[in-house]
Amino acid sequence: MGEDPGRLYRLDGVTHIAGVINDEPRRCISSVRRQQGMRLDERYVPYLQMAGLYHLARLNDRWFRLDEPLVSAFVERWRLETHTFHMPFGECTITLQDVAYQLGLPVDRDYVSGCLTDFHLYIEGGRPAWQWFHELLGVLAPENQVQKFAVNCTWFQETFAECPDGADEETVRRFARAYIMMLLGTQLFADKSGNRIHIRWLPYVARLEEMGRYSWGSAALAWLYRCMCRVANRHVVKLAGPLQLLQSWIFWRFPTLRPSGYEEISWPLASRWSGYNPGISNKGPRVQMARMKIDLLQPRQFIWMPYSALDVIQVVHPEVLEPWHTMLWRCRTSLIYFAVVEWHQVDRVLPQFGGVQPIPAPALNIDFLMSKDGRGGDRWFPAQYADWHLHWQERAEHVLQFDIVPDPSLSHDFLTWWYQHGKRFLSPEMLLGDPRGIPIPDEATQRGAGRVPDMDRVEDVPDRRRIERRARVGTCRS
Repeated sequence: MGEDPGRLYRLDGVTHIAGVINDEPRRCISSVRRQQGMRLDERYVPYLQMAGLYHLARLNDRWFRLDEPLVSAFVERWRLETHTFHMPFGECTITLQDVAYQLGLPVDRDYVSGCLTDFHLYIEGGRPAWQWFHELLGVLAPENQVQKFAVNCTWFQETFAECPDGADEETVRRFARAYIMMLLGTQLFADKSGNRIHIRWLPYVARLEEMGRYSWGSAALAWLYRCMCRVANRHVVKLAGPLQLLQSWIFWRFPTLRPSGYEEISWPLASRWSGYNPGISNKGPRVQMARMKIDLLQPRQFIWMPYSALDVIQVVHPEVLEPWHTMLWRCRTSLIYFAVVEWHQVDRVLPQFGGVQPIPAPALNIDFLMSKDGRGGDRWFPAQYADWHLHWQERAEHVLQFDIVPDPSLSHDFLTWWYQHGKRFLSPEMLLGDPRGIPIPDEATQRGAGRVPDMDRVEDVPDRRRIERRARVGTCRS
């Protein structure tokens, strides 16, 4: 943006659903999520605590269902270029702070990466994939339960459903490994198949005591960003990923959109909405209704800092509030999950951290990374994407510095710019009553222009997918 405001809506050949909203006004996404059926055995708890996944495991015991029409209305406002939701009042997004509070996951640790299949080539002590599977889990999946490098979720769940009473320590470790693989494969990193557990997790569960080294929170956020970018394409309707994080974020930030009767707060915060069961009928009209509610939102109907309330602070796990964690919430850096690399653009949502939002810097062009998903051959991704991995390793050097104010919100300059360039409304004008003439609030003038935080700029990476494809497979003429 900046010098070229139109760049904000550059879609690089992808047809964004927001561009055809009048043609498909009732388009509703379908969520792909499998409720894990494996019981949380107390004997697994020490391993889950070492891995930093214990809070997520407790959350998994709560039933959860996605409000697909509501989430569909938010997908329409998701921008691939900025990883933010474009709302009538400005930009907002899900950050590492939200991951820490909502799911109780660690964020300040090593990136989650490696290779997908050829462990014996890249990893010290690795084995050929299925040999390692047999050694670590004590059983080999039947051929009819295997799809390339994934096993059928139902078979996996039935095989490791209950750890036998009186089992020795090695047997408990095997069942704990299976539980963690199921937890990661269904709650954080589910794909659109919804019925497979990938064996990419073998190198991690092979060393249970070392699983706490990894930033599961940043990896989960990277995968959610990627899934949101994909489903924003008008031709894609299935949404996977950590959907409990997405829906809980909506309910915590938008009080007028949350269900009534869920006042009890517990840890992690996403557990507040456990048992919520939205209806499954009339999805098309409910999408239109949710879209209208978002179009009519006023700035004060979005909570910039929901986690500063006293009743929240009372239930938060102390580790989440440690300085080395809270500092990284304001970090502008890469988010990594194997072949997936996304960008944590918190400089666009400073009020979520107590600041005043100025006009943001131009969005980073990393379109070429959108086509990278590890398909077409396995590689050692830390070498393949060395520059982006280096950004995460140097994350402490990219923490934004800005002034904290009592009333965080948007500056007058930002609102003037946003009212001019932002796509603020998606419903037809005849339904909205044209709220476009609403003036900028007086308090925005009192906040001043805001200050762009000090940050290093990362060079744009041009999108060369077409050129590379022509060089690789040729053209019709050649």
